[in-house]
Order: sequence, then C-alpha cells, then structure tokens
Amino acid sequence: MSETDNNVDAIHPGYGFLSERSDFAQACADAGVMFIGPSPETVRKMGDKVEARSLAIGAGVPVVPGTDCPISSLREAQVFAETYGFPIIFKAAYGGGGRGMRVVREYEELEENYQRAYSEALTAFGNGALFIEKFIEKPRHIEVQILGDKYGNVIHLYERDCSIQRRHQKVVEIAPAVQLDPHLRDRLHADAVNLAKQVGYENAGTVEFLVDKHGKHYFIEVNSRLQVEHTVTEEITEQMYCF
Repeated sequence: MSETDNNVDAIHPGYGFLSERSDFAQACADAGVMFIGPSPETVRKMGDKVEARSLAIGAGVPVVPGTDCPISSLREAQVFAETYGFPIIFKAAYGGGGRGMRVVREYEELEENYQRAYSEALTAFGNGALFIEKFIEKPRHIEVQILGDKYGNVIHLYERDCSIQRRHQKVVEIAPAVQLDPHLRDRLHADAVNLAKQVGYENAGTVEFLVDKHGKHYFIEVNSRLQVEHTVTEEITEQMYCF
C-alpha cells in the first residue's frame, strides 16, 4: 500500500526522529507528496551539527569553540583537550536529544567517555561520528521559536528557557525567559532569524543557544521540526500554529 493508493498529498512527520530524517523528506518529494516541514536540504544541513555550526559562523552567529568537522579518533580528542583545556563535551554529529553526549572534566576520563559517546551515537543514529566543544559550565539554555515561509520571510515567536534539565533532557520550559537582559533577548531573536534566513528555512523550527555567566550567548543547534514544547509558545502568543 502506497501514498498514491490512498490519495495522500501531504505528510506531517510529527516530532519524533522521522521528522529530522532528510532522506524521508526527500522520499516524500520524489513521490510527489508534500513534506510538511523544511526542505530536505535544510533538514540535512541542520541535522549535521558540524555543518550547522559552520552556517552559524557564516551568518555571524557566535558559537562555542569546537572542532570544525567530526572527529574520527581518540587522538583528535586528546589534541583538542590539550589545546582548549577541560572541561569539554562530546556530542553526536548527526543527532541530538542528549544521546552521544558526554562531559569530560579530566584527562583520565577522556578515553572512556569517547568510547561511550561513540557507542551511544552509533546506536541512536546509525553513525558514531562525534564533534567536540568546550563545555560551558552552568549555562542558561535559551531556545528561540522561528517560523519561515517559501518566500524567504522568517519571523521569531519569542524564546523559551529550558535550563531545567535532567541528563540533557528538558524538564521545564518557561516562556518568556525571566530575568533575561533585554539587549541579549534582542540579539538572540536576531541571530535566530538571521541563521534561518541563511539556509532559506521554511516552516516551524527552534534555534538553541547557551548563555554563560557573563551574558555571552553561543549557538548550539537547530531543531528543524515542530517540537513538543511548541505548545508553550502557543500559550504566550495566544495563537495556535497548525503545520
């Protein structure tokens, strides 16, 4: 049974892992079915954390010091740690949700956490590639909701504070973020919109940032899909967004 047998003309992937599969978005396009979400190319670019980081740099958005491409050996991790010092964090290059993410605070922990992060990423995403960033201690985690159309227009729908987490999983979302400097809030919104325009973003998405104790913000990733917490934004804007 296929989509054509059932006269399907559009598919909404929900907010699970299927929503961030560029090959699924491309399969929909190849079958003449509308994928309700960003273009396959945008999903691919944003799903590759290293490429997304490069695009952020190109858009003038600040990023945490990290590797320019996925690492393929423990030695590369050792060189990064020797250059930037501890703590550092391993992240899966091709997935999120806290999987493949390991914080390393001293040299003796490096090899074990590299192997664990690689294994987790491989199991969760089918690819164990990792990248490394300098770990920001006790940051605020602020995400900006964006919305783009097919004509290059992008707006933001304000921000959510998702700093309360357990094992890198968000537990509480607060919107708008409290005690956030107004100028910083404006910069977060502007950077999120500029990055989205850089890639021709369509539909709903979330641009995520860390804010350190000095009030500096750093891009970490784009979730190129409708998120569970989008309903929090619907509450503060008093609008329902149907995609």
